Amino acid sequence: MTVGDLDLDACSREPIHRPGSIQPHGMLLAFSGSDAGDTLIQASANAAPALSLPLAQALGQPLERALHPRIATAVRSFLAAGPVPSRPVPVAVTELPGAGRHQLLAHTVGDAAGGSVVILELERLDGLETDLLDHVYPRMREALERLDALNAPTDLLSCAAQEVRALTGFDRVLIYRFDADWHGTVVAEDGNGRLPSYMDLRFPASDIPTQARELYRLNRQRLIPDAGYTPVPLVAPPSAAAGTPPLDLSFSVLRSVSPVHVQYMRNMETASSMSVSILLHGALWGLVSCHHHAPKAVSYAVRSACDLIAQILSVRIAAVEDRRDAEHRIALQGIQARLLAAMAQTDPFIAGLTEHPDDLLRFANASGAAVVFERRCTLVGDTPTEEQVRGLVDWLAAQGEPEQFETDSLPALYPPAAGFEGKAAGLLAIAVSKLHASYVLWFRPEVVRTVRWGGDPRKPLDRDGRGLSPRASFETWKETVRHRALPWTAAERDTAAALRHAVIGIVLRKAEELAALSRELARSNKELESFSYSVSHDLRAPFRHIVGYAELLQELEADRLSDTGKRYLNVIVDAANSAGTLVDNLLHFSQMGRSELTPVSMDMNALVAEVRETLAPDTAGRAIEWDIAPLPTVRGDPVMIRLVLQNLLSNAIKYSRDREPARIAVGCEDRPTETLFFVRDNGVGFNQAYEKKLFGVFQRLHRNEEFEGIGIGLANVRRAVDRHGGRTWADGRLDKGAIFYFTLPKAGAAKPDLRDFDE
Repeated sequence: MTVGDLDLDACSREPIHRPGSIQPHGMLLAFSGSDAGDTLIQASANAAPALSLPLAQALGQPLERALHPRIATAVRSFLAAGPVPSRPVPVAVTELPGAGRHQLLAHTVGDAAGGSVVILELERLDGLETDLLDHVYPRMREALERLDALNAPTDLLSCAAQEVRALTGFDRVLIYRFDADWHGTVVAEDGNGRLPSYMDLRFPASDIPTQARELYRLNRQRLIPDAGYTPVPLVAPPSAAAGTPPLDLSFSVLRSVSPVHVQYMRNMETASSMSVSILLHGALWGLVSCHHHAPKAVSYAVRSACDLIAQILSVRIAAVEDRRDAEHRIALQGIQARLLAAMAQTDPFIAGLTEHPDDLLRFANASGAAVVFERRCTLVGDTPTEEQVRGLVDWLAAQGEPEQFETDSLPALYPPAAGFEGKAAGLLAIAVSKLHASYVLWFRPEVVRTVRWGGDPRKPLDRDGRGLSPRASFETWKETVRHRALPWTAAERDTAAALRHAVIGIVLRKAEELAALSRELARSNKELESFSYSVSHDLRAPFRHIVGYAELLQELEADRLSDTGKRYLNVIVDAANSAGTLVDNLLHFSQMGRSELTPVSMDMNALVAEVRETLAPDTAGRAIEWDIAPLPTVRGDPVMIRLVLQNLLSNAIKYSRDREPARIAVGCEDRPTETLFFVRDNGVGFNQAYEKKLFGVFQRLHRNEEFEGIGIGLANVRRAVDRHGGRTWADGRLDKGAIFYFTLPKAGAAKPDLRDFDE
């Protein structure tokens, strides 16, 4: 790959662990065979000083014949001591005639055939004699003592940067931390002023591609003594199988690096670099990144000392972060315990969350929260409006009802959130029911902040006279970040999931209790239905006799009755008629529970028209504006649904008779599993606090002197809709009208548990 051919996709696909070459500050020899370490199968083109034969002749030869005697003796002794590890370890330090002193390092890798290959690397030590372990150890010991005396993370990071620079002599040492999106921020720096400061600057994830980050995780050390080097190719014998992949150099200390990275270093005006990875719990946390204005070699011993500092730093950072995380989790678990205790003592149980608003908000360090359970929506703190929250819940449910959802940039996923990002740019939501779109939601507002980048992150590549190149500018570039909230921590996400499981457990327990209660109620209702059917059937004849004989008495004995007697007879007739009507309605109510459903396809437009015609006498002389929307064909029992419509339209006509004009609307809404119908009027309305009484038997919210009735019509409505597996409810305001809803499930849809737990 040439610099002029650079492109981001190619960078992300480049097999950087198999470059087929090494850097020229050392030599590489690879051995394989039945006795691991037996036959020389590859060597770097500059390996002649380490061989006893010319390179072309040495390839394919046993170790003793191929290697210089001094090296052969050291390697054979090393191999005899035990298995070769998978990470480079020192073998010996040896002097090669005409080539100087070299540090010998060895490790194994697997080959394509499933065997193993021993890689021997000879790293030049010219001028680095004082950087061997016996000289490095005293300096390393002092560095570790200074680190051990510190506790604050910022102090630890700064001290680590200083100690690494003191050990290596680089012009600048940066400690670079990755965020969740793999952008890196310089969190500590030590330098001599020769190179520019990058403290607090952020670098985009594209600067270190995915496969490079993975290599940093696997191999904690990497050295580039001279960015201007010419790669030294690896040479294999002519007999090597065609198509054999290049040698895996993931753990090689001499591995040649990508030309993209070399050009990146040149653009940064650094001639040499070294990096040491910082891992937390096996994941890449950051890097110790060292730079120098001129070529600079660093011995294996010094690199190992820096690696030890990085490992100790990672242990200390992990201890601090783990302690903070544990303290945070303990605090959240305490809040969770209080919320669950409140739920256990509250009816309905879900209200226990909102009765302790401070705990509910502290639980997720949120500024606002909402509890949407079945049809109720309760807001706490600084939140979007109820309408906006319900729209958000519908959107969440449309995503396949995820058990948990979190984002720190809601507008990017749900565009309507741009209208309320000042209250809810961040969202953490848990689903607390498998039957309904019920959620607990926490909100965080937008936090506008300024990020200082090391160069424009939108331009990872620059075009120069030769083509595309890694960006050449690292001047501070400021970006204002909007539409984001503070991110949710792992502790907050995990405890929210734990709360969800606890609430689901309560819901399931309540459902079991409700199922047992429903069975008992079903048995009792069956007995009551039989009783009411028997009573109402047996009472119909006596009431008719009373009315009949009273009317005969009025007709035959009218001349002999006094005015008082006539008035008494009128009262008897009216009372007997009312009682008869009541008995008839009770009979209808009991029959509705006993009769079998006969579901067929029903044209709701035709049913509404029939009911309006039936009710025409009640509308005679009235000014009524009807708004009947196009209605679908649904499946149901036409007798029962006609009764539902007759009761709802009759009520709308009755309770709007004082309006001039009266306005009555009938409409519907198509939903995934059901069809919703509504009847709306502009009549006297009702107090919403008493909505649950509306559908009970003999429950009335208006006096009989104002509006006639016996309070059983809406009970019939609910029973008919319940028999279909649907739902009924109402919304109203005094003197502002009312709207009554009912739903009918679509064919094949599961019938849900339709009643609130507290009903």
